[in-house]
Parts: sequence; C-alpha cells; structure tokens
Amino acid sequence: MGILGLGMGLGVGSGCATYSDKTESMRELISAGQYEAGLAEVNRFIKVKDPVELPTKWKSETALAVLERATILHAMGSWDASATNFQAADEQLEFLDLRSSADEIGRYVFSDAATHYRTTPTEKLSLNGVNLINYLAQGDLDGAAIEAKRFTVMRNYLLDYDPEHAHGAFGSYLAGFVAERQGNPDSALRYYDEALQERELPTLIEPIGRLGQRGSYRSERLDRYLGGGGAGFPAPAKEAAPAEAASDDDEPAQDPAAPIPVADANPAAPNPAEVLVIIKTGRVPYKVPVRIPIGAAIGLAGAFVTGNTALLEHSAMKVVVFPDLQPAGNLFDSAEWTIDGYPVQLDLVSDLGAEINREFDELRPKIIGSAITRMIVRAAAAEGARAAGNQGNEVVGLLSALAIEGAMVALDKPDTRSWTTLPDRVWIGRTQVPPGEHTLEIVVRGSGGEERRTAQVNVGPGGYVVLDVTTLR
Repeated sequence: MGILGLGMGLGVGSGCATYSDKTESMRELISAGQYEAGLAEVNRFIKVKDPVELPTKWKSETALAVLERATILHAMGSWDASATNFQAADEQLEFLDLRSSADEIGRYVFSDAATHYRTTPTEKLSLNGVNLINYLAQGDLDGAAIEAKRFTVMRNYLLDYDPEHAHGAFGSYLAGFVAERQGNPDSALRYYDEALQERELPTLIEPIGRLGQRGSYRSERLDRYLGGGGAGFPAPAKEAAPAEAASDDDEPAQDPAAPIPVADANPAAPNPAEVLVIIKTGRVPYKVPVRIPIGAAIGLAGAFVTGNTALLEHSAMKVVVFPDLQPAGNLFDSAEWTIDGYPVQLDLVSDLGAEINREFDELRPKIIGSAITRMIVRAAAAEGARAAGNQGNEVVGLLSALAIEGAMVALDKPDTRSWTTLPDRVWIGRTQVPPGEHTLEIVVRGSGGEERRTAQVNVGPGGYVVLDVTTLR
C-alpha cells in the first residue's frame, strides 16, 4: 500500500461514528424542546416504530439507547412507557467497577465497544431512582416500593465497595417518602438519613420531626433534625410577620417566607395531606473523543503508564485519543415553585452532573494511562517492522512501520457511550396542604431564560400528590 493508500485507510478507520456522533441529532432536538422528534430519532436508532416496542436483538448500544428513550418518555410524562423501557434496559446493562485496574478499564474503553454498556454507580442508582418517580407520579405506591427495593440493593452494594462516597440522594429521599406513606416510620427515617449523607435538606425537617414521634431509628444526622442540637442544623425559613387587617377585596400577601395556610394539623397523624414536587433540569456531561499531546497525557496518567515511553519518540502518532466529558450546554440550572401563590422551600437533592464528573475524574488517569500503554505497544511493533524493512530499503521500513501502527490505531477507537439524557440536577419540594384543589407553578431559569409550568392538583384528606417536571434542557 502506498502512502496515499495508507492515509485513506487510516481515514476510514478513524472516521467511524462514535455513540456521541450517532446520538447528536437526538440531543439537539431535546435541547430545542422537541421531545417527540427526539423520541423518533431514538426509535430509528433502535430500529422500532412504537415507543414501547422493544428490540428483538440487543446489540452493544441498544440497551443504552433504550435507556435514553425511557428518559425522554419520562420527561414527556409517559410514565408506563418509560417504566417499561427502564426495566428492559436495566436487565441488559452491566456495571462498571471503578476500582478496576488501568488495563481492565482500557480494554473496556478502547476495545470492548462490542460489549454491553456498563453503567457507573451514579447512572445505575439514577436508573432506579428515576423509574421510582414513574410509579409515584401515578400514585402507585406498590410499584414505587418495588423499585425502592431495587434501589436499596444496589445502593448497599455500592456502599460496601465504595464507603467513602454516597450516591443517589434523590432516590433515598423518594424511597423514604414511599416508606412514610406506607406507614413504615423507621424505614422512612433510615432512607432520609441516607439522603442527608450528601447534603442538608431543609424540606425534611417537618417529616423527620413527625416520623420521630412514631419511629425509633436514630442517627447523629437525624438528631439534628429532631431538635437534638449539634452544629449544622438547617434552620427552616422564618415565618412571615402577621399581615395587617385587610378588606375582602385585598390580594393575599405574597411574602417569600409566608407559610402556606394549612388546616389544623395533628402532628401524630400518620399521613397529612401533602404535595411533593420533583423538578429535574438539564443533562449531565457526556463523552466525546478528545486529543491531547503525548507529553501532556503522560503527565496526567502518572503511574498508570506501563512500558518504555521513550519508544514514543519515534511514533508517527503524537497525540493521545481518549473519551472525555463535555458539558451538555444546559439552558436551565435553577428552579423554584409556588402553591396557590405561596413560595415553597425547594432543595437541590442531587447534583448528578457533579457526581458524573467526580467518577470520571477517578477514571481519567487510568483511561489515559491505558491509551499511552497501548501506544507504546504499537510503537514497539512499528519499530520492529521498521527494523525488518530497513534491511532492504529505508522507505520500505518506514512504510511498514506506518502501516502497522496505523492499522492498530484504526482498530483502537475510544468508547463514548454514556447516558446522555440523564438529568443534571434533581430538586425536591414538599408541603402539607388543606385537602382540596391547589394550583402549582414551577419555574426553571438559566442562560436560556425561564420556563413556567402550571398544574392543578386535587389532594384528598390524608392523601398526597406527586408532581414531576423534567426539562432536559
């Protein structure tokens, strides 16, 4: 093969579309708020027409595409269809152990794109957590409880292998709400304690105080919320000063700290009438192939490089190609809500984008180290070909070295698969309300301006309503 032919061969090998390339149109449509069109794009990817139709053959990217479809359906409020897709994807997906060696990580990231996708800890727990919302939004506590058990099994496993990092705070919070509604105060307190491992959550002050009267489970974190003292106790929003006498024609005061007027509440009552709101904004960073100079890559990889880096001085390839995270370009990053015109506390419960970044920060040196190690192996093979070819002709030796190194590079494509539609941030708000009809307004804001949604809900005595608003923008 001549030099021109070699260049063409390398172009074909390195031009294969990655997962992030294949799903670019879907992400652009979602960013524009065109969920139906984004759903159609995923269906074409999976090669089906109906959003609940599952593939007959599960290839290396199929389960991940079904996971993306489940998320889009969730954002559209198609709870049953979303749950079906989440469950089907969950059965096919594998788990990526972040403790694996650089060699093992490298084989998966660079060579095993033909295998099923392996979720990170954050992705795995988020799958169960988001699917739990599918059931809560329909008032199906039994279905939500089953998903909560799946979430708990995986979370306990993750704590055993990575006790230093808590994951899935929003899933723990919602599992606690399910247990609370099913009359299991100690289980609810345990779940709320898990959620508090990651950050303080003022919306849990009232529920924990109420559950503490009926349950016996305690922890240092819960004691702060039960009035046991201790630094860091999250003070609830101050109550508004009493309003001056007003005529019947006056509008109700809209002080930001004003409490919602609630009928006489009985603290010992197992379940007050309540509204719980879940707001999810944006999408987490996703993987794309990036190139950095070899020298910079060696500095980032540190001890994870195996082999003689001096061999790379003669390599034709002067850059390292590996998958790295790219921001999703989210339009919204903050949220608030009101009920009947009264502002209500809203907690940022999970910052999934930050969790994804933290996980990848742990993996990145191993990935780069593996990429450099593979380059050293290629360089050694190329040097061998060069030496053999030089016995007859230096040009033949050079071409032989380039051909071998180029062919190996063409086969070594970084895997950019990741859950690209996973929401970036999860907010939860809740409040007791008088039974009856209420008007909820949800507002998300960011660089893209603001988006408002209004909903009418009817809460029965001792009942609840869960409202989910997801904007993947």
